[in-house]
Amino acid sequence: MSTQTKTPLVPFDEALTRYEPVMGLEVHVELGTNTKMFCGCATEFGAEPNTQVCPVCLGLPGALPVVNATAVESAIRIGLALNCEIAEWCRFARKNYFYPDQPKNFQTSQYDEPIAFDGYTDVEVDGEVYRIEIERAHMEEDTGKSLHVGGATGRIHGAEYSLLDYNRAGVPLIEIVSKPDLRSAQDAANYLRGLRAVLMAIGVCDGNMEEGSFRCDANVSIRPIGETELGTRCELKNINSFRYVEQAIEVEILRHARLLDEGGRVEQQTRLYDSAKRE
Repeated sequence: MSTQTKTPLVPFDEALTRYEPVMGLEVHVELGTNTKMFCGCATEFGAEPNTQVCPVCLGLPGALPVVNATAVESAIRIGLALNCEIAEWCRFARKNYFYPDQPKNFQTSQYDEPIAFDGYTDVEVDGEVYRIEIERAHMEEDTGKSLHVGGATGRIHGAEYSLLDYNRAGVPLIEIVSKPDLRSAQDAANYLRGLRAVLMAIGVCDGNMEEGSFRCDANVSIRPIGETELGTRCELKNINSFRYVEQAIEVEILRHARLLDEGGRVEQQTRLYDSAKRE
């Protein structure tokens, strides 16, 4: 694979003779409900900015959330389709850290008691079937959307200013977390393809990756072949195409291999993949 990175990387096939990749994916699924997770605001994609908001999804003082029953039913349907155990009861928690595009500055999510857990799905690669275990599928709400104006990349670095659209804030999400059962970038892409097909078949998501209805974070690590202890992982955020998932994972595997070959160590980080530069 050709990589255009600032620092030369070892050849990919050569790296795989010494290191075993280990990956798990966190897949974010926007549910196809008519209203948001905790309020009655519409979820239509492409509406004028900040027209589908209310005191609840804006987190204004005194506003009280009410859970979307259809979203809960969709979460249960996803859990059953992925052979999960369904919790008899579950709860939401506040996930607190800085969200420039979440007006409440926290995300209402599930932590230690998700609605679905301990499942699996089967993936076929080159005629062989692999079982990928599902750690959990939990309910949460989406954030808003940032638009960075000015600069060459459309990212926050180099932008002159940023605009915020809160229409997406509060849209129902299911996060599906796999166990670290994936061993190649191709396995990860095939797992995503199969998962997307299941979700579309049961009618809970339109699977539109360009609109962000189906996207993933990839947790990537490597370890010397023969080792059983997991290496230090890095999380690649918000990847929204099968091709970019494969590219991003392979580039990250090579980066880890170079660090370890040079006697360094991998630091746990959250990273973004630049598809134009392939780094």
